[in-house]
Parts: sequence; C-alpha cells; structure tokens
Amino acid sequence: MNIQYKKGVVELCIFSLLYTKDCYGYDISEYLSKHINISDGTVYPILRKLKSDGFVTTYLSEVSGGPPRKYYKLTKLGEKKYLADKGEWLDFIVTVQKLLQQEAQNE
Repeated sequence: MNIQYKKGVVELCIFSLLYTKDCYGYDISEYLSKHINISDGTVYPILRKLKSDGFVTTYLSEVSGGPPRKYYKLTKLGEKKYLADKGEWLDFIVTVQKLLQQEAQNE
C-alpha cells in the first residue's frame, strides 16, 4: 500500500483506539503494525505530538509485578478533535469512492 495513504490515517487510527479505551503505547503500536503494516517507530512520535497538543494525557499504571507502564488517554479536547476528524474522513472516503465508481462506469 502507498505509504502516503498510511501516513494520512495513522493519527486518526490512534485517536480511534484511544476513544474506546486507554492504551499502553506498545499495545497501540502492535495493533496498528499488525493491521496497517507500519514500522514500530511510527506511533511514538505521533503520541508525543498528540500529548504536546493537549489531545492526550498520560498516566503510569503498574502491571502485576512488572514495571509501571505509560498509558495514553484522550482528553476532552482530544475527543472533540477525534470526532471532527472522523466525520471529515468519512465524508472524504465517500467522495473518493463515488469518484472511483464514476470513473469505472465511464470505462
């Protein structure tokens, strides 16, 4: 798949995962790399940017006997941003799908 397609939606996918539940950074990276085929180092810079922009916050949580893990949680601002971006993305893909279907009909 074209790398530019992936770059445009990774942030939205991170928002989507965090909208459903707080996540450990490694879990986000693992999930996305299995489903979108991205490199492991892709997610953490995006998470740092989302935190600096105020869209996510972090907290440490200890897992039975292991070291504390940093979890990411959407802020209220992050939830608003996600819902707006999701709406724009859904409108965009409908438009692209219509365009591609029109083109196929004209062949």
